[in-house]
Amino acid sequence: MSSKPACVAEALRLIAAPACACDASGIVVAANAEMAVLGGESPEGRTLLDLFRGEAALLAAAELAASLDGERRWRTALTVGGEELAVEVRSKPLPAGYGAPGATFVFTDLSVWECSQTALRTTMREQKAIVNHAPVGIVFTKPGLLQECNPRLSQMIGYSALELADRDPGEMFASSEAYHAFRDEAFAALAQGTIYEKSDCQFRRRDGSLFWARVRASAVVPGRREAGTIWIIEDVSETRQARRELQALMNNASLAIMFTREQQVRRCNAGFLEMFGYGPGECEDLPVQRLHPNPAAFERIAGPAYALFAEGRTYQAEAQLIKKDGTPIWGKVIGYPVNPDDLSHGFVWIAEDRTRQRRDEQQLREALQENQAIFDTAVLGIAVVENGQTLHCNRKMEELFGRAPGSMTGLSVRSLYPDADSWLAARADTARDFAAGRVSVSERLLARRGGATFWGRLSGRPFDLNDPGGRSLWLVDDVTAQHEATDAVRRTRDELEVRVAARTAELAGANALLQEEIVERRQAEARVHHMAYHDSLTGLPNRALLADRLERAIFAAQRAGTRLAVMFLDLDRFKTINDSLGHATGDFLLKEVASRLCHAVRASDTVARLGGDEFVVLMPGMGTQEECSAIGDKIIEVLGHPVRFEGHSLHISPSIGICVYPIDGADVDLLMRHADAAMYQAKAAGRNNYQFFTERMNGAAQRHFALESNLRQALANGEFEPFYQPIIDMASKRVHAMEVLLRWRRPGHALVLPDDFIPTLEENGMIVPVGEWVIRRACEQSMAWQRAGLAPVPLAINLSARQFMHRALVASIRRIVDETGIDPALVEFEITETALMQHGEQTLEILDQINRMGMRLSIDDFGTGYSSLAYLKRFPVRKIKIDRAFIRELEASSEDRAIVAAVMALANSLQLQVVAEGVETEEQLALLRDYGCQYVQGWLFARALDAEAAQALLVADQAVAYLAPPTCV
Repeated sequence: MSSKPACVAEALRLIAAPACACDASGIVVAANAEMAVLGGESPEGRTLLDLFRGEAALLAAAELAASLDGERRWRTALTVGGEELAVEVRSKPLPAGYGAPGATFVFTDLSVWECSQTALRTTMREQKAIVNHAPVGIVFTKPGLLQECNPRLSQMIGYSALELADRDPGEMFASSEAYHAFRDEAFAALAQGTIYEKSDCQFRRRDGSLFWARVRASAVVPGRREAGTIWIIEDVSETRQARRELQALMNNASLAIMFTREQQVRRCNAGFLEMFGYGPGECEDLPVQRLHPNPAAFERIAGPAYALFAEGRTYQAEAQLIKKDGTPIWGKVIGYPVNPDDLSHGFVWIAEDRTRQRRDEQQLREALQENQAIFDTAVLGIAVVENGQTLHCNRKMEELFGRAPGSMTGLSVRSLYPDADSWLAARADTARDFAAGRVSVSERLLARRGGATFWGRLSGRPFDLNDPGGRSLWLVDDVTAQHEATDAVRRTRDELEVRVAARTAELAGANALLQEEIVERRQAEARVHHMAYHDSLTGLPNRALLADRLERAIFAAQRAGTRLAVMFLDLDRFKTINDSLGHATGDFLLKEVASRLCHAVRASDTVARLGGDEFVVLMPGMGTQEECSAIGDKIIEVLGHPVRFEGHSLHISPSIGICVYPIDGADVDLLMRHADAAMYQAKAAGRNNYQFFTERMNGAAQRHFALESNLRQALANGEFEPFYQPIIDMASKRVHAMEVLLRWRRPGHALVLPDDFIPTLEENGMIVPVGEWVIRRACEQSMAWQRAGLAPVPLAINLSARQFMHRALVASIRRIVDETGIDPALVEFEITETALMQHGEQTLEILDQINRMGMRLSIDDFGTGYSSLAYLKRFPVRKIKIDRAFIRELEASSEDRAIVAAVMALANSLQLQVVAEGVETEEQLALLRDYGCQYVQGWLFARALDAEAAQALLVADQAVAYLAPPTCV
């Protein structure tokens, strides 16, 4: 028996594949060298199952048992060095002469074969995906017939792939003549074994419309037309249109534009001809030197310019140029190479006539010199102050305060007052006067350098009345002598008036006091009684009197077995009118509504005002829905007529909730709650309507009240949190700005998105304090990032329509900027175009105030509202954001692409920057880059991030910018 294992081992060595032999218990009794290489070591003496793991081990155990009785073959995986290796295993029982049961096992490594098959399948899928998702049309043809095409071609032509199969290619052309000419030209080139290309060719769609395309073709087998041809068709209709638009923009540009090559003018626009006095066609091949007074002047521009062009940079300077007739002009010149990598392609030059501006600047310098002379010789002290410090002053001011020449520059205004209290009082009075838009005039006790005091008359005003916290001009005159004389006269007069008043009071006081007390007591009792039961503004019954009358009406209806109705009215959008036009307008509107309601109902009905814009109508004896509907329609009609007040035409509408006793409630509280719930249902149904109470409204009202209550606590409890989503610069691929987005971390709920709570904040007016909190928190976060060493990044903050029209918005923004210390240029407000158009001139005034503070303005969701171009060009807006609705289907929708191209053309003509929202794919990004979009935003780059994640993103972005090699601009 001892020689039999040796025989088996010798037999295994003759096998060229990994092989081993096992006894009936699975112990490896022999193995060849290939087996040791496959398993990493020889398995002799170990169980065969040691080479397997998991399910592979269970399968191997079953196959080992079966192998003792006959041949087996299976696929499995060995575990070698902790990694799985695909193999095929073939087994046979040991010969009967071996003397003991067992089996031999031969292994075949399948990993290489499986990898090659997988790679082949992957390559085929990738190629299929490339063809199916290619942005150009691809079609395979045989002589006279279309065979196959990709989805893009089907989309371009309007036929499905099945409909195009075996169709005559001539149907795709504008005419049969055009098809035959194209066919002859194409196959003449293909027959010579070259690739055929045509930059523009006109094709016909299924609906008969025509489009332009670029065509490229290649024979499957060169010289054998019957083998077939591959055609690539790219729709260039929009590109041709864009070229025409670009040419129109160039021809209509007010600046002079020319293209030069080899120091000769090759092409120019109408602005160039007008600026330099040339006629059409006279500038072709005109030497550039002819535009300069002399060769030296030309070299002063050419030398530095070409040095910058060699670095791929732009040249900009002001220089003296010369017109055709020899007239000299001053021009601002900007030049850049067409191709920075190859300057032989030529250069583009843009010139602006600055002759008049240069003349105006000279006149301004002369006026400044005259003003400086007046400033230095004035008999009053004159100083310019900013942020509590003297920027500069004249010699008279220095003499008043006993200061050396030049020593007051940068001096704190606080040091000119004898103590802190007098300085703080003067500062408070000045701030109040400036905020009211008036000059601040006062007499103050001031301190000279040595400590001596004097009375000075101060007169100050801000340089910009719309920026009371900015730079201001002050005049100071010494009025100590006049002040002392005035004080003496005042003291004498005051003493005389006190003595006369005291005597007069003694003579008339007793009788008048008694009569006045009697009259006032009676009037007070009457006022108290009326005020206790009536609304002070409208004179209508208030909540207390309404509750009493409703309770009495319930008792009467109960005794008589009749019904009564309660209508709960809320005025739609009243808060917007009140906030934007003032409380005086709101009070007038409430009194007019009260009057109209009283005329719309019966004399036996009660109209009450609960407060704000809420009214209740109690109608005894009104029990059917038809009767209630008639009154509801009448109220809606009478309130629908415009209310005219101080030049405004005000429109108001009611949301009305109706409930009926005893069907909807048997007591005062229940009827009022149910009428209120029905009113909220009327608001949810679109406003300006009425709704009858149903039981399902209870749940909706409770949820609405709960949400409103939770929102009121959310701000106080610190549950709101700003998130930040980056806006990416297409050119540098870096963060251009951060948009601030509000989230609600509601306890016990997932993170709440703004669509779920912002409408409620808008409705109840909380959007104003919450919006102010967001602005402040975002500014504080920006300053914290800067203190952490990060470079400043602009913040884009949304303003709602109601927040935008709030009268305290501008003052609130200015206060936040002053208190946080943020640079106003880092703050950009986004306003929807619908909000911009609502209030005309008032909107323009608010935008101008924000713009003058140095902050940027942009239009959000551009294209989804309604815009007036007449207003748009007047607004100080620097950026527009294309709504995500036009980006979502950009690859597939030619209409969306046309809209985006039109918006880009409009933005370019108005010199506005453009941000595209909702970018989620590389294809969208590529199309936007082709359209010239400067900035993009969307999930392709990042979702909205909390402050910590946003800081990490900024750190990474700025680290990449620091490590990246410098680029030429």
